[in-house]
Amino acid sequence: QVQVVESGGGLVQAGGSLRLSCTASGLSFSRFAMGWFRQAPGKEREFVAAINWSDGSTYYADSVKGRLTISRDNAKNTEYLQMNSLKPEDTAVYYCAAALARARDPRVQLYEYWGQGTQVTVSA
Repeated sequence: QVQVVESGGGLVQAGGSLRLSCTASGLSFSRFAMGWFRQAPGKEREFVAAINWSDGSTYYADSVKGRLTISRDNAKNTEYLQMNSLKPEDTAVYYCAAALARARDPRVQLYEYWGQGTQVTVSA
């Protein structure tokens, strides 16, 4: 049984930092991409970043390049999203997800396994 669990959200002031964690189990990690998505109130879920578990290659949405960094720890089956220079428009529920696909494809529908989401709120 596949499980995906996020943690690390919270409230931060603009310009601050947060680190999200996502631990997954029940996957053949070498075949999967792990991604982060977010959904703000009244908006569609959008791609943030993804990483190919096999080789660590990463991909980002243009809106977060240079501020957010995705990484993984193979030994812990955990991926991270380090978020720096946060802006109020980064406020959303952030979801971790896994896809039997390549990370360069940002389509939400490719991701089969999802966590429950963690709230990130950035105050002005």
